Order: sequence, then C-alpha cells, then structure tokens
Amino acid sequence: MKSEQQYIDLYTQTSELIKSKSAEVMNALREEAFNNFKKLGFPTKKVERYKYSDIPTLFKPDYGLNLSRLEIPVDPYKTFKCDVPNLSTSLYFIVNDQFYTKEPPKVKLDEGIIIDSLSQVATSRPELVAKYYGKLAKTEKDGITALNTMLAQDGLFIYVPKNVKLERTVQIVNILRSDVDLMVNRRVLIVLEEGAEAKFLFCDDTADDRKFLTTQVIEAFVGNNAVLDLNCLEETHTKNVRVSNVFIEQQSHSKASHNIITLHNGITRNMLDLTFKGEHSECFLNGCVIADKEQRVDNNTMIDHAVPNCDSHELYKYVLDDKAVGAFAGLVLVREGAQKTTSVETNRNLVATKTAHMYTQPMLEIYADDVQCNHGSTVGQLNDAALFYMQQRGIDQKEARTLLQTAFIYEVIDKIELEPLRDRLHLLVEKRFRGELNKCNGCSLCK
Repeated sequence: MKSEQQYIDLYTQTSELIKSKSAEVMNALREEAFNNFKKLGFPTKKVERYKYSDIPTLFKPDYGLNLSRLEIPVDPYKTFKCDVPNLSTSLYFIVNDQFYTKEPPKVKLDEGIIIDSLSQVATSRPELVAKYYGKLAKTEKDGITALNTMLAQDGLFIYVPKNVKLERTVQIVNILRSDVDLMVNRRVLIVLEEGAEAKFLFCDDTADDRKFLTTQVIEAFVGNNAVLDLNCLEETHTKNVRVSNVFIEQQSHSKASHNIITLHNGITRNMLDLTFKGEHSECFLNGCVIADKEQRVDNNTMIDHAVPNCDSHELYKYVLDDKAVGAFAGLVLVREGAQKTTSVETNRNLVATKTAHMYTQPMLEIYADDVQCNHGSTVGQLNDAALFYMQQRGIDQKEARTLLQTAFIYEVIDKIELEPLRDRLHLLVEKRFRGELNKCNGCSLCK
C-alpha cells in the first residue's frame, strides 16, 4: 500500500471531526487541499526539490493523531526552562500543535498586536486571517503543504500593525508531548504590516521518548518597510521526524532574516521559499547543522527575485560525523526584468568520517543581464596543517578538532543579530561538539 492511502482514508473517515475542532477559515481550504494531496501524493526523489529525502518512507509508520483536541497533561512553565540569559522575551508555548492557553501568557502587548491561537483568531477575526491564510502555501504545488493544510487544526497567529515595533523578542517554544507515537500538524501565520518590526525565536523541543512526526507550515508576510528577524532552533531527539515548509513574502524596502540552527535531531527536512514582491528589499538566510550518529538534515531553499533592486545573502554550513547525512540545495531565481539584483549563495561543509555523506547543489537561474550574482560550495575535512600546528603547541588532537569545528560553525552564529542569543548559541555549539548536549539544559522532563 502506498504511504498516501492511510492519510486519504484518515481524512475521508474523520473530516467532519477535524472541521468541528477547528475554524471555518481553515476548513475552507481543506477539501481543495485533500484533492490536491490525492493528485500529488508524497513527493518522491524524482521531484527535484525532494531528491535527497525519502518522504514516502518517513510517512509510512502509523502514528496517532489528537484530532479530538484532548487536553495534553503538561505544564510547560514548570517543565521547560529554555531561556536565553540576558534576552528579554515574551514567552509563548505550543504543545504539539495547540496554542497553550490553560495559563494565560505573562505578556502585556500593545494595542493591535495579536499573538494567539490561529484557530481562535480565525473564529473571532475571520476576515483578518482569511486575508492571508493559505495565500503563500499553495497546496496545488506541494504534497506536504497539501497534507498539512487538510489536517492542521490549530497553530499560531501573529499580527503586528502598521508602524508598530515589538521591543521584546517573541519566543515560541514548540513542545512535543505524548504517551504514544504521535503525528503533529502545526500551522504558523505571521503578518507584519507596513513599517512593523519584530524578532522571533522558535525553539523545538521534545518532552517524551516517543516517535514524533511533525509537519509544519509557516507563512510570513513582510510589508513595506517592515523588518522580520526569524530564528529557529531545533533541539529534539533521534526519534523525531520534522518536515517544515516556510514561505516568506517581502514588499518594498523590507528586510527579512531567517536563521535556522539544527543542534540535535533525528530526521529533519526544511524547505524555505522567499519571494521579493517589492523593490529595494534585502534578505539574509543563514543555517548551520551539527549532526552525528545516523541523523539526517536536508535544507532546501529558493529565493525568487521577482522585481529589480533587491539583495539576497545566503550562508549554510554543516559539520557531519559518524553516519550522518546532510543535504543542501539552494536556487536563486532572477526573473526577467529583475535588474540590479545582488545575490551571494554559499554552502560550506565539513565531513569528519568516511561514513558521513554530504550532498550539495547551489544553483543560479538568471534571466536578467544587469546583476551581480555568485554561488559556491565546498565539502572537505579539517585542515591537517591547522591540526598539526595546534598539536605542536600542546593541544591534543581531540581538543584541536573541537576548536576548529566550533570556529567553523561560529561564522553562521555570528550573523545572528540578537547578541544574547549569539552568546547562548556559542555555548550550546561548544557543548554539542563535546557531547554534552544530549538533553535540554534545565528541562525537568529530560533529567
């Protein structure tokens, strides 16, 4: 039986239940998404953007789903202490795919700002959510997006009105919690109106030693002169499968930064599509991966220069050990008429063992003649001369390797704008290379 059939049967049998526990704005897209999923199925390795991930196999196991929205017995405020020292944040939790409301967030927001359950806001303010929901994440183009759209019942909605600047970083802790193997379908919608500014830190954590399968779709709208700083940190465990699709749209004179850090995981597949819809905009896409054992991380990006006078900067780095597998594929598309485009795309990788593998494919597709674009990738091992130099000065080989690997990853970390987060990640990266980051620091469930 194909992997798709169990999800087709699931939706056919439970669609009314799914709809009854969600909002009409989300329900309005389900049937179309279901039909598109039946048509597309799961993307196979024959699909260019999925050539390095065996998606059908990942979705074969029979996971449980919380379609009835049963209450999950967890108090995230007591369980998790995923704080960043010296970083003042507004803290929110998502337990699996449900916005945590049992204890109201200890946050006072300026008038007009919304940070709440997607389903609840879609019910109370349907005209606002309907204006944006599903407008970037097209179900007719991608089977994973279609599956998420037909099954997702809740998630997070963030709205920052015109010319409002969020002074504090918004921290979202995604907690996976279950007594059985569980599938989670999470949705996030971020809207920054003209002149708005906001910084976000998304942290993915697991609270139980169970198998989790997560699909996540994030849509982010960045208005004229708006500034989005989106930081995503994954510290899960080796039984976790995470498939995330992020869609960002930028209007004129806007700035977007997306930093994705994978410190500990099982199998991760991240896709990022960013489109310039307005001129004189700029984006910074940075990512780093530290993987060992049999962990797998596949990052796939596409930057669409649809208009002239925009700049894109992209840097991804991997350090792979043991039997880990990494993949990076990044396409920069410069459309006809998108003159005065500047783009730099770089992927650098360290492979520490003969059993680890890295696949890399940076790509440029240019249909304009007045542009400055370059791309490149490298795959190699630690510099023997540098190792020898450090050993000659009394540093043993293991410590020398740790120092060189840490310095290699720091180039990505240092591009993060939030200084307290940079400092915290410097420490976490070093601990990861020293084998001290198997559990979340301060997490009572993981002790």
